[in-house]
Amino acid sequence: MIITSINVNGVRAAVKQRSEENLGMLPWLRETKADVVLLQEVRATHKQTLTALAPALEEGWHLAAAESSTAGRNGVAVLSRSEPDAVRIGFGSEEFDHAGRYIEADFEDLTVASLYLPSGDVGTERQDEKDRFRAEFGAYLAKLGRRRREVVVCGDWNIGHTELDIKNWKGNVKNSGFLPEERAWMSEYIGEGRAFKDVVRDLHPGVPGPYAWWSWRGKAFDNDSGWRIDLQIANNALAKRASSAVVERADAYNLRWSDHAPVTVEYA
Repeated sequence: MIITSINVNGVRAAVKQRSEENLGMLPWLRETKADVVLLQEVRATHKQTLTALAPALEEGWHLAAAESSTAGRNGVAVLSRSEPDAVRIGFGSEEFDHAGRYIEADFEDLTVASLYLPSGDVGTERQDEKDRFRAEFGAYLAKLGRRRREVVVCGDWNIGHTELDIKNWKGNVKNSGFLPEERAWMSEYIGEGRAFKDVVRDLHPGVPGPYAWWSWRGKAFDNDSGWRIDLQIANNALAKRASSAVVERADAYNLRWSDHAPVTVEYA
């Protein structure tokens, strides 16, 4: 089983990006070996997503999506080679289940989930929203980790867990995405003795990155000054079978079709 997670930064833009040169998301989908692709920040209605991904769906991909009740915001989806046995949107939150931030799909004994955790800005309502989401989703994660099946939650967590996960971590210790309370929250659920393992980190121990998000601005991409906030966390039953992990970083700045790169893990 090969699973990829990618924040597409708007699915309609991702499929159009440099389409005249046969680049962008659709050519990538034709080439990928992934069995399941988890999308975040789709930023489209379900109808718009179907239209944008029509060529891929005609080629055999199956789509399950959760759009946001706010137009042009958020949105998560599951693309898969086979049709899911079941799909669930949200995690039981009155505030967030209609926000297009979480979707699960079952494939036999495996549950895959796509997560788009809110970004924040210290001292603003956006950070308050992020904190409320963390509180509710953390309680759900604790229950999810106890399921008697294989589980992987993939997505854009908008939090760098450790100093190895941000190139300029010293300059971000007071910024949303690297706050001590956010990192401590991650440690409650991810790591040795916890319900979930960060499979990419476990396969790349002790090294900076591999980063999967870079700002569009300046030379961040060229200098590999990025953040590792796109994670695949698996429960112990699945994590022990993670055999390889790679960030599919574009060869050049102008070849990107998102400001994130696909994060791909193979499970033996």
